[in-house]
Amino acid sequence: MPQPPDLQVVADPAAEVARLLAEQARRGGSIVLTGGSTPGRAYEQAAALEPDWNAVELWWGDERCVPPEDERSNYRVAKETLLDRLAAQPRAVHRIQGELQPADAAGELDRALEGVQLDLLLLGLGPDGHVASLFPGSPQLDVEDRRAVSGPAGLEPFVERVTMTLPALRSARRIVFLVTGVEKAEAVARAFEGDINPGVPASLVRLAPVRVEAFLDEAAASRLGAG
Repeated sequence: MPQPPDLQVVADPAAEVARLLAEQARRGGSIVLTGGSTPGRAYEQAAALEPDWNAVELWWGDERCVPPEDERSNYRVAKETLLDRLAAQPRAVHRIQGELQPADAAGELDRALEGVQLDLLLLGLGPDGHVASLFPGSPQLDVEDRRAVSGPAGLEPFVERVTMTLPALRSARRIVFLVTGVEKAEAVARAFEGDINPGVPASLVRLAPVRVEAFLDEAAASRLGAG
């Protein structure tokens, strides 16, 4: 039976996640990053808290199939808000090669992840309940024999995506969601309090053997307990 998620409603979720990232950077191991403006604020604060990331390896849970300098790139967000602010770079940066053909980029990520233990996985949540680039109705949700796949986007920007699969996401030792804003409130309630079902891909992460944590602001948490 899945453990109930640990939902923490705080004034500044990005600051709390920044602290977790900085602590993991000091411990070493591997960190999986996500995209978006809210994680970007966490990355900025994490770099200030711990400017030496030489002990860790960085991964991304998903990527838009665009070049790394493209404004839609998840890698670019992390480069500008985290990597460019560090005094010591990570031991390895496993950028998803979004400029390649999507299937090729997914195959490369799948091979690179073989035998890798993911220590801290950071995830966001889409207003439709998607997680990484696993969207409602996506056939990628059913993939169990690969660590990464490619496929179309379910929301804008409508470019092909490369994403870790559910087995890869659920293999992480610590799984942390960062969600803010009232536009995510319904998805938060469905993902963390509703039934676990593929109609809400983020809910499927709760099947992991570890307890899922979520850091939320009051707006994102406003629908919890409403149903």
